[in-house]
Amino acid sequence: MSSPILYALLSLTFAAMHDVVFKRYAKKDRSRGTYIACIGLIWLLLQLATAYFCGDIDSVSSETILFGVIAGLFLTASNLMLLESMTHIDASMGSTIYRLNTLGVVVLAVLFLNEPFRLYKGLGILAGVVSVILLYRHDTDAHIDKRTFAIFFAIAVAASLFRALYGVTSKAGLLAGADIQPMLMIAAFCWMIGGSGYALLREKRLRLTRTKAIYSLVSGILVFLIVNFLLLAIEHGEASTVIPIANMSFVLALVLSIFLGMERFTMRKLGAILTAACSIILLSMT
Repeated sequence: MSSPILYALLSLTFAAMHDVVFKRYAKKDRSRGTYIACIGLIWLLLQLATAYFCGDIDSVSSETILFGVIAGLFLTASNLMLLESMTHIDASMGSTIYRLNTLGVVVLAVLFLNEPFRLYKGLGILAGVVSVILLYRHDTDAHIDKRTFAIFFAIAVAASLFRALYGVTSKAGLLAGADIQPMLMIAAFCWMIGGSGYALLREKRLRLTRTKAIYSLVSGILVFLIVNFLLLAIEHGEASTVIPIANMSFVLALVLSIFLGMERFTMRKLGAILTAACSIILLSMT
């Protein structure tokens, strides 16, 4: 197995694990903002240590700061929404919808980055829409009414859209001359600020407990591994090959959720996941 594929598979594995950890955290009434803020702190410390030991710390350009802050805020919002959505929907459902952000990236790239639109891109968008329709089924929890389910399903879709905005903003930043490593550090810092603000302003509680600290440590390490293994995969291989592989993490998230007894397997979920996989492959073709 080539190293880029291995790196992509490692990113995929850690992303699936992270989605399951997100779901486990969201099952109880705990501060989502505090959790995101602490994840950002762990991620930032690990990213700074990596940059220091690799000698990548350099001056930061104004383009890096501008696009880094905008992209970081989009990423923070997307993860807060994903975490909120998982309080009422399955991990595999939230993970699948979130990884379909490729659909939003393609549409936004065509509109704002002047990238070409081809037939297979249209087929990919259609497959993504079909996947979301298949997933939209109120069978997550018998105690949740349809209106509540619809709201949190919509939040998961919004999380995917904001993740797409993060991707397009990051791409625009790189085209403008921004540096990727400082952008990652800025993104982690945005998680700290955005999470703290969410905890204080919306949840009215910013308190770190032993349980939250453990979850934050695990998630912070996973986020760091997800991002950096994906960067290694892109650096050593073709983006059109490794990114679709890494985005298939929702398949493993379903397997892990079922294995851990967090949700049940249905043919509808299988159909949605297979359709989503086809969508990502089509959307990632060049």
